[in-house]
Amino acid sequence: MLTLVCCKIVCIKVVLNTMSSIMIEKAEISIKLGLKIKEIRNKKSLSQEQLASLADVHRTYIGMIERAEKNITLVNAYKIAKALEIDLVELLK
Repeated sequence: MLTLVCCKIVCIKVVLNTMSSIMIEKAEISIKLGLKIKEIRNKKSLSQEQLASLADVHRTYIGMIERAEKNITLVNAYKIAKALEIDLVELLK
């Protein structure tokens, strides 16, 4: 019985550690993408509002992406890349 309980505890710890790692990875990806969008936007002298208008997204959405507060969809990543006049692949590098 003790072995079974210990095995379950170990399994739960492994699952929690894996989930934690995935969440950290997601956060890192969001942060990197947001910083890249901001960097390119600033190089092109665009405000968040101007970029939002060009990409046909809400003006607050750009800020939320840049601050990694919002997960971006592939469709919106494409629209933002197009508005920044770069390939989606370049944005995601």
